[in-house]
Amino acid sequence: MKAAVCLAPGKLVLRDLAWPALPPPGWALLSVSHVGICGTDYHIFEGKHPFLTYPRVMGHEFSGTVVAAGEGVGVATGQSVIVNPYLSCGRCIACRQDKPNCCVAIEVLGVHRDGAMCEQILVPAGNLYPTGGLSLGDAAAVEFLAIGAHAVRRSMPGKGKRALVIGAGPIGLGTALFARIAGQEVTILDVDRDRLEFVERDLGFAVVDGSIATSAELLRSRTAGEAFDIVFDATGNGASIRSAFGYVAHGGALVMVSVVKDEISFSDPEFHKREMTLIGTRNATRSDFDQVVASIRDDKIPIARLVTHRTTLAKSPHDIARWSREKAGLIKAVITVHDDA
Repeated sequence: MKAAVCLAPGKLVLRDLAWPALPPPGWALLSVSHVGICGTDYHIFEGKHPFLTYPRVMGHEFSGTVVAAGEGVGVATGQSVIVNPYLSCGRCIACRQDKPNCCVAIEVLGVHRDGAMCEQILVPAGNLYPTGGLSLGDAAAVEFLAIGAHAVRRSMPGKGKRALVIGAGPIGLGTALFARIAGQEVTILDVDRDRLEFVERDLGFAVVDGSIATSAELLRSRTAGEAFDIVFDATGNGASIRSAFGYVAHGGALVMVSVVKDEISFSDPEFHKREMTLIGTRNATRSDFDQVVASIRDDKIPIARLVTHRTTLAKSPHDIARWSREKAGLIKAVITVHDDA
């Protein structure tokens, strides 16, 4: 089968690989339909991912069609599915608390093991969810949006709360959209003026241009001096996360959506006097996927505006290399592997 293989940082090629074997008990074989390209994929291509060995077939945001099912699988051949790419052990302390998204031994397709930038892939049947009437093209966008939906759910949202989302990449935009669905008043902070123009014009969010100024005083002016009830950092930037503590209102919460290798420090007196809540959020669960599917189906998520770039599996090595450098106008790119729907 054809697959886009990242042989080493900066070297992505189309290769012929062996077709997968028939699925073992509890697993299903999928014909891959569409694959979203994530920031993680660009990091793998650029050699910036800390937990990865090469060569690697990337791709963890994807949809497909079941072509074969192992013993004990309750998914029918021919069924269209969305894939949860987080493979959990089912036995650890997190899994026993129904938190497989932060499993102690988690493996992510496309990161810890080969992913979906290929024609077929084996996936545990428990990680397959129905598309709920979505096209397979739209279904490939569910996973990245589920990250934001999970972050908002972790924030213990309330209607009318003032939320600041720092970072207008796909994950930040997904977070902002689900914060708005939850009834929050959302402002987005970023340093990319073109991205902010898109956010304000096409998505209708209030914005703050961080390339001009990002002082706490400027942001407080948007909230009558009170700061934000909930601050989501989706930048993947340690300095941004450290600054974000100063944007949180008394009694508010900071939600760390992105992850960095840096050590994060903050002023303990400022943290305590606010009685601030600090929340970590990782990946997503079945309920988040279900919420995203329902929100897309109910036209609450403008998928057509978020997916700005498209390519094919054959062209993906060239286009991923190009888009890693040329990000103007790029929000989300999707690879069509098999155009089933």
